Amino acid sequence: MTMDLQHLHPATGRPAEILVVDDDQRLLTSLATLLRQAGYQVTEALGGHVACQTLKEQSFDLAMLDLRMPGIDGFDVMSYAASARPECGVIVVSGESAFTSVSRALRRGALDYIKKPFDPEELLETVRNVLGQQSLLRDHADVQTRLKKSEALHRYIVNSSPDIVFMLDQDGRICFINNKVNTLLGYLPAELIGQHFSIILDDQDVARGTYAILDTSVSSDNPRTLELRMKTRGSRKANRHFEVTAFPIAPDTWPHIKDGSDRMSGQKARFYGTARDVTERKEAEAFINFQAYHDLLTRLPNRALFKDRLNLAITHARRNNQKLAVMFLDLDRFKVVNDTLGHAMGDRLLQAVTRRLEGCLRKGDTLSRFGGDEFTLLLPAIHGDDDAKHIAQKLIDALTTPFTLGEHEVFVGISIGIAVFPEAGQSMDQLIQNADIAMYHVKGRGKGDYRFFCDNMSIDSANRLSLERDLRLALDRDELRVYYQPQVCTQTGQIVGIEALVRWQHPDRGLLYPGDFLPLAEETRLIEDLSERVMAKACEDVGQWIKAGHKDLRLAVNLSPSQVEHPRFVETLIQQLQACDFPAGNLEIEITENVIMNDLDQISQKLRELADHGVRIAIDDFGTGYSSLNYLHRLPIHTLKVDQSFVRDIRNGDDGACIVNAIVAMAHGLKLDIVAEGVETDAQLHYLRKLGCHQVQGFFYGPPRPPEAIQQALKQTHLQMAAI
Repeated sequence: MTMDLQHLHPATGRPAEILVVDDDQRLLTSLATLLRQAGYQVTEALGGHVACQTLKEQSFDLAMLDLRMPGIDGFDVMSYAASARPECGVIVVSGESAFTSVSRALRRGALDYIKKPFDPEELLETVRNVLGQQSLLRDHADVQTRLKKSEALHRYIVNSSPDIVFMLDQDGRICFINNKVNTLLGYLPAELIGQHFSIILDDQDVARGTYAILDTSVSSDNPRTLELRMKTRGSRKANRHFEVTAFPIAPDTWPHIKDGSDRMSGQKARFYGTARDVTERKEAEAFINFQAYHDLLTRLPNRALFKDRLNLAITHARRNNQKLAVMFLDLDRFKVVNDTLGHAMGDRLLQAVTRRLEGCLRKGDTLSRFGGDEFTLLLPAIHGDDDAKHIAQKLIDALTTPFTLGEHEVFVGISIGIAVFPEAGQSMDQLIQNADIAMYHVKGRGKGDYRFFCDNMSIDSANRLSLERDLRLALDRDELRVYYQPQVCTQTGQIVGIEALVRWQHPDRGLLYPGDFLPLAEETRLIEDLSERVMAKACEDVGQWIKAGHKDLRLAVNLSPSQVEHPRFVETLIQQLQACDFPAGNLEIEITENVIMNDLDQISQKLRELADHGVRIAIDDFGTGYSSLNYLHRLPIHTLKVDQSFVRDIRNGDDGACIVNAIVAMAHGLKLDIVAEGVETDAQLHYLRKLGCHQVQGFFYGPPRPPEAIQQALKQTHLQMAAI
């Protein structure tokens, strides 16, 4: 009998190894020979004891053994093989034919039973069948093991997925969901099983999500992907954004789940999907979009968003024949706070100002930070100017209370220019520009107020740009001139002081007066350079006259609010006097009441420092501002200058002089010097002299003149006086 390939082991491809066990050497040899001729690898074991020892040392595919053996019989060998070599199959070859013996052998695990004497062909066929059956069992066990491992791996992958993985039944109820739903949304998978998937959708996305996922046009080849918001468990967490991909699966593809650990309901799954958390991406996109259209410090709309809303508002107002207002807001004294306390405090102040301004707005108004300390405000659909006036006054009032920044208490005001559509402009750019122009007219008149744009404010853009360019060149070309107006003693007629006044010798327009260019200098921040230039020239001229013998001659100089409010104002002024070798006691600075009252504490400190250096302080245009006795006795003030509007009202016996009377009486009571401005007639001079006014200035003694004319006048002992 020759070896056939069918006797090879199905799994390894080698001849099957068989252990033959019998206590009869003749039968043992006969059976072993038969199996070897059939191509099997055969090992002989004489008796049960040798069989167990052999099984202990070597593995076999099959054991063929006799039952009745002395000492250790076949049943004992079967028991030992079951524990030591469970992979080894057993065929009983025995003379026992009793049913009990056969039954017992099969219960012990025997795969077949061959009765002695045996037919060789029948025996070999039985061996082949048993080895084939073993191979099938072994393969099946291997498949089951691999399947269990595969399921465990799949379960691990699904539950370790960064995405929520879910399955829905045909009604949209959740029949499977992985553990990621707990990590991302806070729900336990078990509590969602059997619930409709809309339970975890944001209320605003329920209809859209339900329609999209259950849409019949969606297929596995054409899945539906959309972004949905899902609810997080608990009110403290914000809902999150997910990119959901879902598609139907064929019936019968997913069987009913038997294992409750898989968190599935008894319904068959009809939809499969994943939900990827894209909250960070959405937040990043939202932040980038916010950055593009908002100011990050104040969180207000920026210039781009404001213009976009203004364009829409103009279109709406034009279509409905309505009005709207654009306000241009500029903070007063913000630069002083920023320079004094630093940019960090300046930023905090801007945020605090923003909160107060927002509290004054109506629903639908747009407040925007235009840049720096400038804001714009859109008031859509107003009924008339009164609406804008009301809001403007609320904004001004909102900033009257001081701001607390750490240990500092600071005051800021606001100047507001208003342009109303359609009267003040038909386009976005016109409205913004005209509101800006109106705001600078407020600045020029003392700040802390509002004004509507009107045509006589307008300086065309080309002219404004040209004048600004020329003003910058004027500083480089030394085109500024200093003129002087004498301040004359009413009793002696002597020049006791002179006020320095700036003029601009424009190369094309001729001699320009302060009203022609100082507002533009304030607007373009050139006022400080201009004032510094005027001060240097005045100190040079008057210093020469003092050294020439007029040792008591007083120089009066007007200072702009921005100069006085600057944190280094005192230091800069004293350094300038020292550089010009000008005696501080001969200088009198003139400031308005409005400048003082903008920040009484800060200005008081600066004026005291100047007074300590000998500088005199004069209140210019007294009576036109706050006129508060509260600051007069608190500050080191030396002179009150009566505004020319009051002097102009002086008539012989006219009641209009009562204000002048009160001011002069007040000055006498406070032991202050008095200078009356705008004296033009003999009657005014006579009245003021009689009233006890110390000094006068005005066209009665001539207009402001260049230094050469003043030098000539100083050579005279007295000026021509009117008859007493």
